Amino acid sequence: MTDPRVERLAKILVDHSAQIKPGDRVAIEATTAAEPLVRALYSAILERGGHPYLLLELTDQDEILFEVAKNEQLDATPPFRKLAYDQFESRIRIHSAANPRALSGVDPAKLQRRQKSLAPIMEAQMRRGADRSFKWVTTLFPTQGFAAEAGMSFKDYEDFVYRACHADEADPLAFWKKVKSKQSRIIDHIEGHNQVILRGPNVDLTLSIQGRKFLNGAGLNNMPDGEIYTGPVEDSVNGWVRFSFPAIYNGVMVEGVELTFTNGKVAKAKAASNQPFLLEMCDSDPGARYLGEFAIGTNYEIDHFSHNILFDEKLGGTFHMALGSGYPETGSKNKSMIHWDMICGMQDDSEIVIDGEIIYKNGKFTF
Repeated sequence: MTDPRVERLAKILVDHSAQIKPGDRVAIEATTAAEPLVRALYSAILERGGHPYLLLELTDQDEILFEVAKNEQLDATPPFRKLAYDQFESRIRIHSAANPRALSGVDPAKLQRRQKSLAPIMEAQMRRGADRSFKWVTTLFPTQGFAAEAGMSFKDYEDFVYRACHADEADPLAFWKKVKSKQSRIIDHIEGHNQVILRGPNVDLTLSIQGRKFLNGAGLNNMPDGEIYTGPVEDSVNGWVRFSFPAIYNGVMVEGVELTFTNGKVAKAKAASNQPFLLEMCDSDPGARYLGEFAIGTNYEIDHFSHNILFDEKLGGTFHMALGSGYPETGSKNKSMIHWDMICGMQDDSEIVIDGEIIYKNGKFTF
């Protein structure tokens, strides 16, 4: 018997996030571990008059790829995914790794090479997602591997995931509409200003949001959600930040990341672990050392660091920044083959000041 929460999550994704309409072509990306959610999505999309197409992978497919593939195979852009991102109306990606750390031992140069081959796919997502001609959404299906990463039993992790998405409620769509309304008021207060100052034990940064638009993370592109975000003016970032949570990218965990910015660019980067990987990613391309995103997490119901960025970047009481590609709809002009979110806690002796007004203190908005 299918967990009713799976059916409700499918409804959230189809009706609230991707807003599937008759005729929409929808790519469903997942591993075979997510079969229950894939089935529910396939049925729901058909019921709405859409055309679902499955892009399924083996749970260990990437491990096989990096173990066996030659350079020319790593360099090949996946044609079916490229076609979907270029032409379809929607894609729903389900993170469903059996072993989230499967790639942690892979040569960073190989990972960078593969990232370059996937760059046209990311570019299409960013470009077409900006005007919603491509309605993309990313979610997660609980696996034993994700539960282990979070340090939770599988049952507790399932409850954590479905509670964060509000798929355990009778009317989750109503909840996400309320989130959108609440965050709209926050955005109205801070958008249109210029200088942002972040101060705390782990950060001393200034950046500009002049002319940039804040987006309302209320479940359209991510599920779960809960953030407001923008693309900072590219050359405006100056100062220092030490990310208080591990930074994870392509299954590789980098702890103790410290970045120093000069006129927008990462001038110095170091880490307590996996520093070679950090430096390799920073040198992926010219845009990789600039910020594509500045965001504040607003989901205080996600109260557990789970080593999964989809959840962790939404943590209430944190901000995060992404090295690399920015969202064009925010006004960001930064382009890169990477988009790497890194999270910093702001609960203790910390503040965010915008044009002289303290708008955020010790993990909470002040207005």
